[in-house]
Amino acid sequence: MSLKDFKTRLKIRTEPENIYSAFTNPLTIELWSGYPAEMPEADGGEFSMWEGDISGRVLERVPQEKVVEEWFFGDQEEPSIATIKIFPYRSYAQVEVVHTNIPEEAWGDITHGWEEYILGTIKEFFEAE
Repeated sequence: MSLKDFKTRLKIRTEPENIYSAFTNPLTIELWSGYPAEMPEADGGEFSMWEGDISGRVLERVPQEKVVEEWFFGDQEEPSIATIKIFPYRSYAQVEVVHTNIPEEAWGDITHGWEEYILGTIKEFFEAE
């Protein structure tokens, strides 16, 4: 199975703590995504979003700065790791996503999902006037 990596960066006009909450607080996730989310309170717990379409384990959280998740893709030798870093930048929060070891057959759906359904929707949510 061929694995690929994805990296993107986006500025969103909001505070870093809002972006952090958009990835870690199930109520905030539901507000921007429109779907209930399961998000553990402690690192090591499993999460689920979009009615189970995305699931995995939270590996590490650094409040307002970073979220590291393992995404599950069935039987996969190398874990697929999504690292979300949040940086304050003027009146924005800059979000950097590095997602490694994405199975080739899921590549298009995952990269489109990150750009449009996750980051794009979070940007719209926080920048709506």
